[in-house]
Amino acid sequence: MRVSTRGDYACRALLSLALHDATSTPTSVRDIAERTGLPQPYLEQILLALKGAGLVRSKRGVGGGYVLARDPADVTLAQVVSAVDGPIVAGDFGEPHENGACDHEGQCVLLAVWAEVGATMREHLQSFTLADMVERARGNRATPSAAPPPPAAPAVPATSARQAELLRRGSRKAGARHKDESAALEGLLRPLVRSST
Repeated sequence: MRVSTRGDYACRALLSLALHDATSTPTSVRDIAERTGLPQPYLEQILLALKGAGLVRSKRGVGGGYVLARDPADVTLAQVVSAVDGPIVAGDFGEPHENGACDHEGQCVLLAVWAEVGATMREHLQSFTLADMVERARGNRATPSAAPPPPAAPAVPATSARQAELLRRGSRKAGARHKDESAALEGLLRPLVRSST
């Protein structure tokens, strides 16, 4: 399951309201868009969906805008994503043991796995509230990195210009049979020779 752009924007908009304690004073769509860097027309559509889900309230007119309808501690990321994207599922595969879903080999087993994956994603997103996100954004709680750092590239031994030249000469003497290998080696060594001169 991927969180859609719409789901991400909805979470960012509500986090912005929560960060600015917008439970009583309305915040305009323009201000939310400026603070979050989100496109205002798209944000307006998202806020309407969030209003329909009861996550925000709106006030019209001068000084109007949006406020959180509930305390940030009572709003989970799962609720926000579901409000704009619909049910959190791993895919639209149907339920096991319903409407002939198990008619084909292996299908029922996989349907059960996809249902478990969707449930796990839902539970995980339900474990985070807007209040948690406010704490993380303010640096009061550790934020896990987006992805583990890539493994370090293997160390390349330093090659002097002289060593590179000897390798190049040696590969040229290999004969016609190794002509392709020689060209490849030369291509690999060329940057080493340039960087060391």
